[in-house]
Amino acid sequence: MTEVPETRYATTEDGVSLAYQVVGEGPIDLAVDMAILGNVEIVWTFEPVADLLERLSSFSRLILHDRRGTGLSGGGSSLPDLETRSRDLLTVLDACRASRPVLFGSTTGGAAFAIFAATYPDRVSSLVWFGPMAKATWSPDYPWGETVEEQRRFAEQAKEQWGTVELAHSFVAQNAPARVNDEALASELARVCRHFMAPSTAVEFARTWDETDVSHALGALRCPTLLIDREGSPFGPDEARHVQTLIPGAELKLLQGEDFPMFLGDRGALVDVIRGFLGVERPLVVPDTILSTVLFTDIVGSTERQAALGDRGWKDLVLQHHAIVREALGRWRGVENDTAGDGFYATFDGPARAIRCALEIVERIRELGVEIRAGVHTGECEIIEDKCGGITVSIGARVASKAGRSEVLVSQTVKDLVAGSGLAFEDAGEHELKGVPDRWRLYRVKDPARVDR
Repeated sequence: MTEVPETRYATTEDGVSLAYQVVGEGPIDLAVDMAILGNVEIVWTFEPVADLLERLSSFSRLILHDRRGTGLSGGGSSLPDLETRSRDLLTVLDACRASRPVLFGSTTGGAAFAIFAATYPDRVSSLVWFGPMAKATWSPDYPWGETVEEQRRFAEQAKEQWGTVELAHSFVAQNAPARVNDEALASELARVCRHFMAPSTAVEFARTWDETDVSHALGALRCPTLLIDREGSPFGPDEARHVQTLIPGAELKLLQGEDFPMFLGDRGALVDVIRGFLGVERPLVVPDTILSTVLFTDIVGSTERQAALGDRGWKDLVLQHHAIVREALGRWRGVENDTAGDGFYATFDGPARAIRCALEIVERIRELGVEIRAGVHTGECEIIEDKCGGITVSIGARVASKAGRSEVLVSQTVKDLVAGSGLAFEDAGEHELKGVPDRWRLYRVKDPARVDR
């Protein structure tokens, strides 16, 4: 049996302990996320995964960590959304002193890494994504996803059978049909799954991913990106080809074989492809774009209120308003980009924090006897004199202009990226945004008076 490496803990800014390991002494820092696999010690007792990790650590300094709520990490039974996963990864990388690692993720792990790479381009040297998928749910423009009924059936099955040999057999039959009669594999897979997470957590994991769509964020990726899939995979390589069209300059390598899980196929060929991709020395590129979330707020009926209060009274109100907004931005790690009159434009490295910041501002500004409107959008921003600019900023402003009193509106992209955050929305319909092509579906954040302190 492979020797289990030493496990250490890094503490996040909100006090959660994250289990992590650093293995190997190679010249490349390589952070790995294997999707639903989540226990840094148990994975080394599962031969297919242990073999893959040993191959990777032979030429790298391999970095593994358990997501909060899974494996050996704290955080309770609630799984993190993409934004929290990115902040947690920063915590682990800082603990390992990994300044610009390669990120290697499988399926949903690759999607989470892609969001991280687009949000923090200065912290990533390149991205490798096995089994790339932009979302899990079927739609006319994404026929590789599962239907809502298929997802419901899986959730019921996971709730009743997670960690059993029966469910492991079902997984192998669907994802590695050539090994459907491998009883030892099914037994081992069932064992390690029990150590990864509880049945309720597995159901939440699936539900969160079912609600997530990273399609509109992938265009912001600027690091060298390699997509890998297998030609004979039960799902076929067309999904990988589609994801390739969403990422500027992405390479796609199709390996022989029919096993969907990366740890069940030809691991030697997989590692050889990764080594070849990383073997080319690439110069450090200073990014001129970044995936960012923009928040716009302004006071509703400001002209009428100013006329009623007079210049001095209005000035006092605006100063109080600014103090509240800036305090909220500090709490939720927002960066003030511009202030014009009674309006604010701020940026965030994650959409959930932007929404919660907006909700806090809405609630607290009411104490002044006025109300604000707010709009949130996530997209690729150009860095102009150390500030975010471009069409994403314009869209954010237009979204805010559609909001009513004490209302926070968000774009479809924002809604798709905050799955698992606990935020709730209601459909606000399709809108034309002045100066922006097409019609845009917007969503209203529900229960704006409830703010997580």
